[in-house]
Amino acid sequence: MILRTGVLTFMPKDSGAIESPHLPRPARPMPSPQSSDDPDEPDSPGNPNIRWFVCGLLFFATTINYMDRSVLSLIEPLLHNLSFMGWDPSLDAAHQSVFNNNYGDIVICFQFAYGLGLLTAGRIIDKVGTRIGYALAITVWALSSMGHALVKSVVGFCIARALLGLGESGNFPAAIKATTEWFPSEERALATGLFNSGSNASAFIAPALVAAVTAKWGWQAGFLATGSLGTIWLVVWLLFPYNRLRRGSTQTQRDLSTVIAGPPSYARLFRHRGLYAFSIAKGLTDPIWWFYLFYLPKFLNENYGLDLKHAYWQIVCVYAISSVGSIAGGGLSGWRMKRGHTVNSGRKFALLLCALAVTPIVFVPQFGHLFPLNSWPAVLLISLAAAAHQGWSANLFSTPTDMFPSTAVSTVVGFGGAIGAAGGAGFTWIVKHFFSLHPLLIFALCGSSYLLALATFQLLVPRLGHTAKVIDISFPQA
Repeated sequence: MILRTGVLTFMPKDSGAIESPHLPRPARPMPSPQSSDDPDEPDSPGNPNIRWFVCGLLFFATTINYMDRSVLSLIEPLLHNLSFMGWDPSLDAAHQSVFNNNYGDIVICFQFAYGLGLLTAGRIIDKVGTRIGYALAITVWALSSMGHALVKSVVGFCIARALLGLGESGNFPAAIKATTEWFPSEERALATGLFNSGSNASAFIAPALVAAVTAKWGWQAGFLATGSLGTIWLVVWLLFPYNRLRRGSTQTQRDLSTVIAGPPSYARLFRHRGLYAFSIAKGLTDPIWWFYLFYLPKFLNENYGLDLKHAYWQIVCVYAISSVGSIAGGGLSGWRMKRGHTVNSGRKFALLLCALAVTPIVFVPQFGHLFPLNSWPAVLLISLAAAAHQGWSANLFSTPTDMFPSTAVSTVVGFGGAIGAAGGAGFTWIVKHFFSLHPLLIFALCGSSYLLALATFQLLVPRLGHTAKVIDISFPQA
């Protein structure tokens, strides 16, 4: 009798994913009236275009996710009136050290909890499945969002933000796993770009909604209004027969099924450079998006005197252009793949183009001097950078599906997201200490992070989508 007692992994220099020569590749199913011979067709009954309905559900979940987390930044001017936040009316905006530290600490609590949540959220979702995992996540974050209305201190805000971060950490691991279960390789970046544009769509809805309800009922109403939307989505999600209608695995996913020899675990995943490539790229670039999300209204208020009402169209512009970048950037890699380019060429060409498009953001501080009364030149540069980030994110989120089987995708995305959140917390610490007096430093870091991330990814995974070899060592046992 042969028992497997150990696995030794050998990874050649050019590998991003691996397969075992000792484990047989599952046979491709023969065509039948019930099952198409095209592995990109669903194996279950029903309209294959139902996958776009699923993408729509992911889009709305992401929209609600970002609405809930952005309320704090949208009501930031109203927090000046809360004595426990430490705003000093006798000082100008650039020298509010107590308030800035309190606000920064609240933001960091969310990011820290978000990162911790991602370490476990992906594992939980891979274990219980996308349908149940997503439902648990949105239940936690919806209740936590509404719980902000009960806050009476900085510590209370920190606790509420931490709980929100734990709940929201399940969104992207679940959504990326869903795209793996419903979309073929060449459509995944586009699907990711579409649902990820929900983070931009929230900017159309949240500022107007929050401004309206807070003007009438106070800052607490902003959290209650957005948090309640999650419960509506939850009902629709639970009524949808997700598991009955989902597609069967593609040939690509069947080929990747041997990447992890056994149930996914960090001990096994840590052997693969693809995990490090994805995680480092997230750690370097996610903080830039956190910066836009939490500090854009504050930037417009302190540099151009715009409150939430008067900054509405500037904020909408940034996220509207970001939506274009998310969809166009996500579709670019698939467009190249459908014209004969490899997965490696398609993904990395899109990543490079997006990384280059971010770099002009370094000129934003100079625009403040050149156009002190006109915020639009700076807003347009930020819009370009934000759009490039979303295109980058759509493609980066798709790389785990090119390197790992669907049973491990949520775990990989969760770990990478945790590194991104940790990077976001570190960057927020830098921002809260240096942004008001040294904005050029912050925008220079924003402009250079993506090229550094891509160079690191290329070093670790030179040929994305190519398989390497696993050497299985099995010991005979009597």
